[in-house]
Amino acid sequence: VQLQVSGGGLVQAGGSLRLSCTASEPILSNYHMGWFRQAPGKEREFVAALTWREARTLYIDSVKGRTTISRDNAKNTVYLQMNSLKPEDTAVYYCAVRQNPNRTPLTTSGALFHLWGQGTQVTVSS
Repeated sequence: VQLQVSGGGLVQAGGSLRLSCTASEPILSNYHMGWFRQAPGKEREFVAALTWREARTLYIDSVKGRTTISRDNAKNTVYLQMNSLKPEDTAVYYCAVRQNPNRTPLTTSGALFHLWGQGTQVTVSS
């Protein structure tokens, strides 16, 4: 499976962007999809995750209320809709897939995600 990420760009503070991550093969029902980001000089950070089967979601506190992760089963695509963007949201954003055969809960740990897409730059100007 390969992941194709798109949708990054330059936006002013308060603006919106929608990131897309499309898998080259169907996502299995027990998989989780996640979005992470890495700002310059900082460690990679969890942003949001979703269970493919039920679309249960998990967000980092700093994006709650401004960001929505969703999926389109037919398109094998997960989205990250980001609104009210802030300069501190500036980062390279990555999507990732986690196999979850034991159906454990959503996690914020990137180490548990086994497949990563290429990053897309999101820059929010003040």
